[in-house]
Amino acid sequence: MNFFKKILMIAAFAPLAASAQKKEDLKPNWFNLDLQKDGVFGISTERAYELVKGKKAVPVTVAVLDGGVDEEHEDLKTVMWKNQREIAGNNIDDDKNGYVDDVYGWNFLGSAKGSVRFDNLEIVRLIRIYQDKYASVLNSTPLSTAERREFSLYKKLVTEHQSKLQNARFGYENYSILKKNLDSIERRIGKEKLSLNDLDKYRAKNDIESKVIKVVRSELKKNPDYSEFTKELNETLEYYHNQLNYHLNLEFDPRDSIGDNYADVNERIYGNSDVTGPDADHGTHVAGIIAADRTNKLGINGVADQARIMSVRVVPDGDERDKDVANAIRYAVDNGAKVINMSFGKSYSWNKATVDSAVAYAARKDVLLVHAAGNDSKNTDYENNFPNRIYGDTTNANYWNLSNRIEVEQALQTRPMPGVMGGIGRPNVPTGPRVDSAKFSRPQAPNWLEVGASSWKDDETLVANFSNFGKRTVDVFAPGVRINSTMPGSKYEEQQGTSMAAPVVSGLAALIRSYYPSLSAVQVKDIIMRSVAKVDQKVKIAERGESKKVNLSDISISGGVVNAYNALKLAEEVSKGK
Repeated sequence: MNFFKKILMIAAFAPLAASAQKKEDLKPNWFNLDLQKDGVFGISTERAYELVKGKKAVPVTVAVLDGGVDEEHEDLKTVMWKNQREIAGNNIDDDKNGYVDDVYGWNFLGSAKGSVRFDNLEIVRLIRIYQDKYASVLNSTPLSTAERREFSLYKKLVTEHQSKLQNARFGYENYSILKKNLDSIERRIGKEKLSLNDLDKYRAKNDIESKVIKVVRSELKKNPDYSEFTKELNETLEYYHNQLNYHLNLEFDPRDSIGDNYADVNERIYGNSDVTGPDADHGTHVAGIIAADRTNKLGINGVADQARIMSVRVVPDGDERDKDVANAIRYAVDNGAKVINMSFGKSYSWNKATVDSAVAYAARKDVLLVHAAGNDSKNTDYENNFPNRIYGDTTNANYWNLSNRIEVEQALQTRPMPGVMGGIGRPNVPTGPRVDSAKFSRPQAPNWLEVGASSWKDDETLVANFSNFGKRTVDVFAPGVRINSTMPGSKYEEQQGTSMAAPVVSGLAALIRSYYPSLSAVQVKDIIMRSVAKVDQKVKIAERGESKKVNLSDISISGGVVNAYNALKLAEEVSKGK
């Protein structure tokens, strides 16, 4: 699932903390600005361009693996990758690569029938796989060792699914009540856009209306734009609606409409050429951060002035599928991408071996992969976030995370478990107390950058409160809070998440590779990590419900925020062999 997480404004009509501050004005394109010069913790992009004035650059293709990109956006249409070997709209595979009319990229979530928008979470797909075999099994039922592991997994999945389903029902019911009563208040007042003054004058008809007014007043004190409040309310209500009807619905499965043999992980040719798809908000926003036209005086400035955006549609509204992700990586590599941005992730992976194979293929072809760390405020040294750089991580521990790690350790008592039985098969469980060292002793992709999200203030709030982190799993931090970027229909909007931080780094990687094309993907990764802006003060994080202050080096490998100016200086030195 893409990592744009809806900001839920209330819980059961309880307003946000009264101490919440009024929305702060931000400098345009703050993520490209410089801390010393501009007072915000951007990545010094504008300053970096002073280092390469007059220097020759080459175009670099950046593949955006996402939910779709609006290739006609005013700030993107000049920077889109175009397959020069393909003739648009003639329904012929002109370049003989197997993908008909792939002019701007490819859509692995479609067919001649159209394009898929919604899909399940991976947990639902896994329950469907196991339920026929284990739904009626009891704890006392005789099972083999392998079956006992599957049965334990099935029970865990069902419990987690029920919890998610209950939360979605609760959220949908409460937000429906909020919206219904707010609509009623608007009608009584006689205005569609309410103000604080309107609410102060209004006399509530009952206790529910009093709670609704309290919630709305709290939000309008921080941001008086009532339209923005109602927009967010409608998006949140839609979020819960989609969870109930698609993400968590065991009866919903859209895969038949694509027409592939889903069990065949080696199948490459399926989909259609619709790279925009039915919901291109997230992917368009990501693309703009990387490469929005820096010369047209419209909208925003992307990080990289020579990047060309290839759109590969692979992320539905729901969890992406491993087969599609693997094929998207291979498509991007085979069609010339040198950087691949992946602003998505999930807690379970059914066939990570397929993704691992594609990641290794990208490594062999000198392609850098940039991945968002996730928005759950979790330590990914212990919590699963797929895909990731660790080869075989899932085939040994794909369905197990911190919530049952202690139980697993106690059950196994350090005994190793047998391997996965080929392809789509049974998961292994981590070996006991040495589970962490075992995890990190596995081979890792050298061409992978994992990105957490940072904010604009050089203080204890620098790390975004939603960002995942990890001393051994997150490489760098980059701006990911209130990032203004492109939206479909030549519009612009602020979004936030590690989804926004990853394309900042993808843009930086493209910037380096365009001005120093002789550098390899691994060298570019090394340059980005060695050139970070270090942070002296401790930053706040919340781990397992406990708030604490830590050094950035305690929650990331590099211990810093990426910096374009430092990176280009270092790239110059490395390219000269210094």
